[in-house]
Amino acid sequence: MEYVNLRNGVQFPLIGLGTWQITDRSLLLSVLDNAFKVGYSFIDTAAAYSNELSIGTTISRLGVPRSKLFLQTKVWNTSRGFWEVQTACRTSLKKLKLDYIDSYLVHWPASPKLHENWQELNAETWRGMERLFEDGLVRSIGVCNFKFHHLEALVETCSILPMTLQAELHPGLSSPSLSKTLTWCNKNNVAIQASSPLGNGQILQNNEILGISAAHAKSAAQVCIRYSIQKGFAAIPKTAHPARLKENISVFDFELTAQEMHQLDELPFCGGLQLDSDEVTQFG
Repeated sequence: MEYVNLRNGVQFPLIGLGTWQITDRSLLLSVLDNAFKVGYSFIDTAAAYSNELSIGTTISRLGVPRSKLFLQTKVWNTSRGFWEVQTACRTSLKKLKLDYIDSYLVHWPASPKLHENWQELNAETWRGMERLFEDGLVRSIGVCNFKFHHLEALVETCSILPMTLQAELHPGLSSPSLSKTLTWCNKNNVAIQASSPLGNGQILQNNEILGISAAHAKSAAQVCIRYSIQKGFAAIPKTAHPARLKENISVFDFELTAQEMHQLDELPFCGGLQLDSDEVTQFG
């Protein structure tokens, strides 16, 4: 495994395991057991995934040492606000059977489309995140799905900048808005996570990606994950298959050329979720 150092010195693994939609306890036991055996330590979940309790129970059952675990979870939109975040974090800690969370994220920003006071909502939520960090309940704090204008508004009131930003990032996904957000993160030393480095799976059938994978004798998934890493992003692919768990983490023994990176940068949209935090109102 390789790591990135967050602004406060916390070491962040470059590859994690996504657990969205993995809720069955017996499946989680199998997936996490296999993941830890092949070298994962970074597990990504969220209050909205409805699997924190199962993950906490599974980790305890497996007897994973706390020092070998990097656990990231997220506060859901129903818990926006200073005190609401305090309660939500403590609930997650109890479910996960942990004394502290390694990385705690705001899952979605309040949308300007739905909330006239969206800046205030995000600021109060973030103030709650800062308190959790100061109290030692979380080792690092960050945001998901925030765009440039959400981040710029947050800067006006925050005491601590987000340490990390998680967003949909993969070959074939680009826009001026996304570029502006990533530029802001790089300028402000905010670590970037690709929450869906494989898109929704469709990009794995793209002929250009398959051509690059053949040139390196690697899978299309490995090429996409390697792309994220060479862009400077942590990658959080999701799979429940033992062989793919090992495959997804085996990306440190090859490197994409500058030409291949450019080729992947220029791919037209070829699959993904494309959930816009200003447009997807059910998350706002």
